[in-house]
Amino acid sequence: MTAGVAGAVRNKGDELLRLDDVARYFDVSPPWLNRVLERKPRVLLRAVEGVSLAIRRGETLGLVGESGCGKSTVARLIVGLYAPTRGTIRYEGTVLAGEGAAAADGAAQRHARRSMQMIFQDPYASLNPRWRVEDIVAEPIRVQEGDVEQGAVEARVGALLEQVGLAPADGIKYPHQFSGGQRQRISIARALAVNPAFLVCDEPTSALDVSVQAQVLNLMRELQQRLGLTYLFISHNLAVVHHIADRVGVMYLGRIVELAPTRRLFTRPQHPYTRMLLDAVPDLSLTGKSRTAVAGEVPNPLDPPPGCAFHPRCPLANERCRTEVPRLLALAEGGEAACHAAEEGRLPARVVAAA
Repeated sequence: MTAGVAGAVRNKGDELLRLDDVARYFDVSPPWLNRVLERKPRVLLRAVEGVSLAIRRGETLGLVGESGCGKSTVARLIVGLYAPTRGTIRYEGTVLAGEGAAAADGAAQRHARRSMQMIFQDPYASLNPRWRVEDIVAEPIRVQEGDVEQGAVEARVGALLEQVGLAPADGIKYPHQFSGGQRQRISIARALAVNPAFLVCDEPTSALDVSVQAQVLNLMRELQQRLGLTYLFISHNLAVVHHIADRVGVMYLGRIVELAPTRRLFTRPQHPYTRMLLDAVPDLSLTGKSRTAVAGEVPNPLDPPPGCAFHPRCPLANERCRTEVPRLLALAEGGEAACHAAEEGRLPARVVAAA
């Protein structure tokens, strides 16, 4: 076991990553001249609006929600593909983005960036079709570590491919010669090339067949236990998140609306949106019983509703919900929820049998 892995295991449970009031807006306004002639204001898309969360070393935090809720934007903010409009992102106490980032230790920032890697959703698009697999996996090593002997690089690439269930001889092949599941294994090998401690997994199994999904998930859990990895696992598939995550955050229209340990969230959800998502999951044991589907449509993110963004679809909404944005508060049942009904005790009792 390397020193880095030993440290990760020894300090398991320590806070690794923290986001404080992180927001990201995109300017989707028409060109300036059009706005002047048509007398229209600027238009901002609030993709992420005030997300605060912490991820502990060695855990898997699942992030779920409907398409367009901001999950992937959060992932790209963490790894530095986007800069936050406001808020602060810290990794092992080092400010990576936001207030104080300019004054932070540059060496510590580079170490933090190297320590976090990303697995993308589509293995068909995330691998360069013109490169051999050995070059794809070796690229992070050459970029991050500079002048490394070719023999040493080849040995590390072969070991990485074996680690994800492929053969070292597969390095001379091109991505199109592999199945979808094998390509995602190559993506995982590339992410592990520089010995990271934290992996951002942006729907890594959504483009795969169900049987292949299980193989990739089992591989990721095995690697986590062996290497002491920490995951942010983004998905819209609640069954997958239930299988792999220690805690789950539920996003709606750019905000975290509930955050709780996986078992508690699946058995005692405390936000109406979480309950609707769980009701929409197919379950043979509920055949013939009435179910509440997720009602309505996601509001236009260019013109979100006032107050709680979920209130147009919520059966428990009152006047306070229509005017006041709820805060993410700790609940007596455990976990946190941003819901006036839960805060005021108006949420009907509901217990779901554990899967």
